[in-house]
Amino acid sequence: MSVRSAVVINPSKVLDLDEGRRELCGALADAGWPEPLWLETTPEDPGCGMAREAVAAGVEVVLVCGGDGTVMAVAGELAGTDVAIALVPSGTGNLLATNLGIPRDVAEAVAVAITGTRRRIDVGEVEGVGVFAVMAGMGFDAAMVGDTPDTAKARFGWAAYVATGLRNLTRHRASVRIRLDGGRWLHRRATSVLVANVGRLQGGLPLLPGAEPDDGCLDVAVLTPRHVGDWVRLAGGVLLRRGPATHGLETFRVRSVEIHAARDEPRELDGDVIAPARRLAARVRPGALVVCVP
Repeated sequence: MSVRSAVVINPSKVLDLDEGRRELCGALADAGWPEPLWLETTPEDPGCGMAREAVAAGVEVVLVCGGDGTVMAVAGELAGTDVAIALVPSGTGNLLATNLGIPRDVAEAVAVAITGTRRRIDVGEVEGVGVFAVMAGMGFDAAMVGDTPDTAKARFGWAAYVATGLRNLTRHRASVRIRLDGGRWLHRRATSVLVANVGRLQGGLPLLPGAEPDDGCLDVAVLTPRHVGDWVRLAGGVLLRRGPATHGLETFRVRSVEIHAARDEPRELDGDVIAPARRLAARVRPGALVVCVP
């Protein structure tokens, strides 16, 4: 069936843009789809304006060729519409694609857009900032993302975060208050607080194996290790999937969450650093985004 589509592509994530265009458009043409609307992101616009242009043009599917930041920008515009997003992973993390089983091979990823099914998933919305499809975070994780050079990420992929993470293991530990679904405040001394829509992190680490992107909830992970030994036990518990018994990790399932820190803390959304602040408030938007999946 002929489907009107658009391609939103981040040129900085593609080694050969002309070859990438031939491959993407060729695969769509072989399936009988007409020439897609071709939209390239810019340093000033990571994909928001391109997604709005695609929706205004009446397309049914937007293929996103880029990293997590490009996906987040497009997803934020498509959330709440019936236009489907199709992921063509080409960045460092590609966390949403990993959690949904989207292959990294371009031809295989395009085949998912053409022959796969459409799945409605939740998104999280951070007050005053925007939406996320994977996770938002405050503390250690955001510092790790912000301190990892783009050159290292391009060369080593997700492994580039390891060296930066080791440097930050014991630096970020703050007093925080956490309120779940408008309930009573919890007080913790935490290294990081994550609000997740999916369960796997960089390198496929199963931090929240019970998290599902279409369960109408967000999963909150509060990391409280105090020293390197605690981190080792935490990593072991996560890898062995001990769940609630994992040392230095508390998890909660919520529809909304507020996090207040004693001072400004680093923050991130889907792997992109946002302005530091003392507060992070998020809520779930159930079934807001249509995604092409295998």
